[in-house]
Amino acid sequence: MAIHTLRDRKKAQKESHMYQEISKIFHLIVLDNEALRGLMVSRVSLSRDKSHVTVYFYAPGGLAEFEEKRPTLVLYKASMRKAISQLIPGRYTPDLTFTFDALFEKQQKIQNLIDKAITEEQE
Repeated sequence: MAIHTLRDRKKAQKESHMYQEISKIFHLIVLDNEALRGLMVSRVSLSRDKSHVTVYFYAPGGLAEFEEKRPTLVLYKASMRKAISQLIPGRYTPDLTFTFDALFEKQQKIQNLIDKAITEEQE
């Protein structure tokens, strides 16, 4: 087992809280703008100094669909930061970066292979 420092635990807690709040905010944005439908927040990564947050999105259409919707998503960056500043206490509001989550896609492919292997074994 890995030994986690208090700093790592606090960072993980902050990332989890940030993920929950950003997901709620993004849900409201999708209700407001149909063009972003299909995107989902898959995870959030906080920089070591907590000044920068990378928000990973997954799109069923892959990277091409994400890149198509990214300009619309970037328009909401300022309002998302303002909402985060009001919901999450802190001295500074972190800067946001939106990225496609290739890791989620890999996980889906691996899960599909496992499911396929299990069904073949049962037959």
